[in-house]
Amino acid sequence: MNYALIIAGGSGNRMGQDIPKQFMHVDNCPIIIHTLMAFQKHPDIQGIAVVCLAGWETVLQSYANQFNITKLKWIFPGGNNGQESIHNGIYGLKEAGCSDDDLILVHDAVRPLLSQDIISSNIAICQKYGYAITGIKCREAILESEDGFTSTTSIPRDKLIRTQTPQTFRLGNLIAAHEEAMAKGITNSVASCTLMAELGGRQMHVVPGSEKNIKITTIEDLEILKALMKVQPESWLK
Repeated sequence: MNYALIIAGGSGNRMGQDIPKQFMHVDNCPIIIHTLMAFQKHPDIQGIAVVCLAGWETVLQSYANQFNITKLKWIFPGGNNGQESIHNGIYGLKEAGCSDDDLILVHDAVRPLLSQDIISSNIAICQKYGYAITGIKCREAILESEDGFTSTTSIPRDKLIRTQTPQTFRLGNLIAAHEEAMAKGITNSVASCTLMAELGGRQMHVVPGSEKNIKITTIEDLEILKALMKVQPESWLK
């Protein structure tokens, strides 16, 4: 079975708005519902779980009912950071009866333009190799800075990957990784891929992502999202 685990436990402080960014409306629909719709439409996703910010669970369920997100099966409590939220989600899935061999697509609630092809590729690559990380090769020149204002060092971009979500694993592997992290005192890794990298010894396979698969973090991101949702492809482009 293939399940989406949507991480929506953040309060969105960087956005500076009155409500969490995942519940802000774009095109008369909450951002998180746009995200859930991507998994709702995909034929190989059997169920959706959401790790939700405390106090917003009823709002989420109401929106899911309104927009006919029938695959939403579980809502779990958010944690103090991303790692803890994923921890709550995977252990919630285990307690709900999911198998260690089930594929879990961990995805940010605020990446609403996820394509069906990226979901399909994550499932296929994880089934073949055991791990799938959505990512894009870095195109920009990269500088290293200690203070955020000055730099004397560049980092070759040839080997750099900008990761996105979903990041897909078998449930048993994810739980084992989080248990190992707890034993090693790793408590605030920013993503599942960075957690696996910090633990070491796991070869993660990269699935091609998309520049459209943006994460909504700032007002500028919100403006880009609105533009992307309205743009139509040029007929002359191959």
